[in-house]
Amino acid sequence: MLPDGVRLRPLEPHADERGVFTELHRVEWDTGVAPVQWNAVRSAEGVLRGVHVHERHDDYLVVVAGRATIGLCDLRDGAPAGGRAGCLELDGDSPTAITIPHGVAHGFYFHEPSIHVYSVSHYWDSSDELGCHWADPELGIPWPVREARVSPRDGALPSLAELRSVLTR
Repeated sequence: MLPDGVRLRPLEPHADERGVFTELHRVEWDTGVAPVQWNAVRSAEGVLRGVHVHERHDDYLVVVAGRATIGLCDLRDGAPAGGRAGCLELDGDSPTAITIPHGVAHGFYFHEPSIHVYSVSHYWDSSDELGCHWADPELGIPWPVREARVSPRDGALPSLAELRSVLTR
């Protein structure tokens, strides 16, 4: 079960002999995110990005090529002590958009070379870029791997307990 406020929207690819066209976002869709910035990220096989949590901005994300496991843990006030945690898989062949509200910690494990596109509800701000170590057992995220390629920054993230001590929500 997903944390409250996390939304999935199946997208409809339109294929013909030239390729595939897929609408990723329409203002009329109730995504919960009013985008102010769009980003594209290319990741190699075996890369894990995160786990990050934002106190202010919400994310709207689509894997447009490749395959990713999205790990989620609800850290908002009122969430159970361990937070509702779980994983879901997104891939470019069956595009689905996901909305991740602020306060929900999230990370992305890429099973193969992948590209994801995401928007945010507030401009990037380093003070809103918090996180904890992806393999912390207290997160309760059932990752499909025990080892992953992470950035030096993500590898040095603190424990979930330390993250909780600095969250203002």
